Amino acid sequence: MSINVAPGPLRWQRPKYSPLARQIDVFAASGKFMFYLWWDGIFANNSSLERKRRAQWLVRTLLNLGPTFIKIGQALSTRADLLPPEYVDALAQLQDNVPAFSADVALALVQSELGKPIYTLFRDFNHIPIAAASLGQVHKARLHTGEEVVVKVQRPGLQKLFDVDVKAVYKIMRFCQHYFPWTRKYDLEPIYHEFFTILYQEIDYIQEGKNAERFRYNFMDYPGIIVPRVYWDYTTTKVLTVEYVPGIKVDDLQTIVACGLDPKKINQIGISCYLKQLLVDGFFQADPHPGNLAVNPADGSLIFYDFGMMAEVKSLAKDQMVRNFFAVLRKDTDEVLDTLIKMGLIEPVQDMTPVRRLISFLLEKFTEKPIDFKAFSEIKNELYLMFEQQPFRLPAQMTFILKSLTTLDGIARGLDPEYNLMVAAQPFVNSIAVSKGRVNTVVELARQTRDLIKYKLNQPSKTEVLIRRLERRIEEGELQVSVRSISSDRIIKRINIAIKSLIYACLTGFTLLAGAVLLVGGYQGGAIAAFMLSGLGFLVLLRSLIDLGIKEKLDKL
Repeated sequence: MSINVAPGPLRWQRPKYSPLARQIDVFAASGKFMFYLWWDGIFANNSSLERKRRAQWLVRTLLNLGPTFIKIGQALSTRADLLPPEYVDALAQLQDNVPAFSADVALALVQSELGKPIYTLFRDFNHIPIAAASLGQVHKARLHTGEEVVVKVQRPGLQKLFDVDVKAVYKIMRFCQHYFPWTRKYDLEPIYHEFFTILYQEIDYIQEGKNAERFRYNFMDYPGIIVPRVYWDYTTTKVLTVEYVPGIKVDDLQTIVACGLDPKKINQIGISCYLKQLLVDGFFQADPHPGNLAVNPADGSLIFYDFGMMAEVKSLAKDQMVRNFFAVLRKDTDEVLDTLIKMGLIEPVQDMTPVRRLISFLLEKFTEKPIDFKAFSEIKNELYLMFEQQPFRLPAQMTFILKSLTTLDGIARGLDPEYNLMVAAQPFVNSIAVSKGRVNTVVELARQTRDLIKYKLNQPSKTEVLIRRLERRIEEGELQVSVRSISSDRIIKRINIAIKSLIYACLTGFTLLAGAVLLVGGYQGGAIAAFMLSGLGFLVLLRSLIDLGIKEKLDKL
C-alpha cells in the first residue's frame, strides 16, 4: 500500500510556524481522528476498506505534523497484536518512506559542514538517498581510501521546529493538567522534559557518534551484535559518516527465511542484547524500530544503525529491574509487585488485590507461552477495577524503557508468532554465571540467578500450587463476594449517570419550550436567555450520555 503525500512542503516545514499554529494543528488532527473513530463506531462503518482509508489519512497527518509524531507512528507500526492490520501496514510506510529532501540541499549542507567540495571529501557520493527518516536522510559514498560509507545528513530547520514543539507541547500539557485533573497523577512534566532532552540530543550528530562508540565498546566481545564504525574526520553536529554495513531489514521474515536464518535465534540475540543493555550496561537504544535494526545475511547477527535516541538507566532503577526480571522467572507475584512499586510503575492504593491478581495471572499464563488476549476475559473484573482506580503511572525514565521493550516485542512476534520472552531470554540468563563484568551489577545478577536455580530445584508440585492458590483466594476474599460487589457498583454507577442524564434532558426540554413561548409572546430578550440555557443544558446532557456510553462499553469488555 502506498501513501500519497500532498506535493510541496509539509505543514511542519513551513518557514514561519508559531507555537499557537502548532498547537491548533495538533489539536485539530487528534480531534478529527477521534471524530472519525466515533463516527465509524456509531454507524458500524468498520469494514477493511474503510479502516485502510482511515489509516492512510492517519499516516498523511503524521507526516504533516512532523518528526515527533512520525516517531510515534513508527513505534505503533510494530504492534500487530494491538492494531488492525490495515493500520500496521500503513504505519509501516513511516519506517522507510518518509519523504526525502532535495539532494542539492543535502550536498550543500555536507560541503558547508565539512568545509570542502563534495568530491574533495569523497571519491563517490550517491545523490539519491538510500533511506529517509524523520530527522535526516542517508546517502551512500566512498572515501578516497576506498572504504564504503554512509553519510547521514540532517533535515534543514529541525532546531527551529523543535523549539516550536517544546512550547506547543508544553501548552497542551498544561492545558490537560488544568482542565483534566485525572492527568495529574501520571506525572507528565518529567516525561515531557525527558522526551525533549533526548530529542535534542538526537539532532546532535557528534553526540550520536559518541553514543555509537560507547555502544560498540559495550558489545566489543559480545557475539551476534554489529555496530558500524564512526569516521570522525567526516562528522559534525549535522553530518555523520559511518561504515557501510548492509543487512536485511529485521522485520523482513520472508528474506530472512530465504537466507536460511533462524528467526528464533535472531529473537534470542535481540532479547539478550536488550537485557544486557538494561540490566548490565544501563545504556540502551530507546528507538529500536525496524528501520534501525537489520540482520546480517551471512550469520544472522544483528546490526544496529541509529544511536541518536539513547537513554541511561539509573543505578537504583537498574537494580530494581534485575530483581523484577528474576522475580518474573520465579513467578514471584509479591516480588514483582514490590519492584514495580519501587520503580514507580504502579501507584500504591488501598486495595492492591486486583493488581496482584493481574500480575499472578500474567505470570501463570504467559511466561512460558505467547500472550492470548482473549484469555484476559478470565480476569475482566480485576481489569475493570484497575481502570477505575488507575494505579499505573509512567515515570519519565521508564517511558523509554517500556517504549523500547514494546517495540522490540512487536518485532519479535512478527518474526515468530510462538515467541515468548522467557524462552528468548534464556541465553542471557545462562551467560550470567560465567560473566566477569562490573562487580556490583554482576554480584546482584549472580545472586538472582542462584535464587532462580534454587527455586527451580525446590519448585512445588502442581497439587501444592493449587492448594496455595486456593488458600490465597480465600484469604483475599476473592470467591464471589468480590464479583458481586463489583457488579453492584457498576449497576449503581450506571443508574446514577442515567438519572442525571434524564434530569438534564428534562431541564433542556423545559428551557427550550420556555424560550419558544417567550419568543411567541414577543419577549425576545427572555427567549434568547432561555435558548442559551437550553443549549448549555444540551452540552451537559451530551457529556453525561458520553460518560454513560463509556461505562457500558467498559462493562461489556
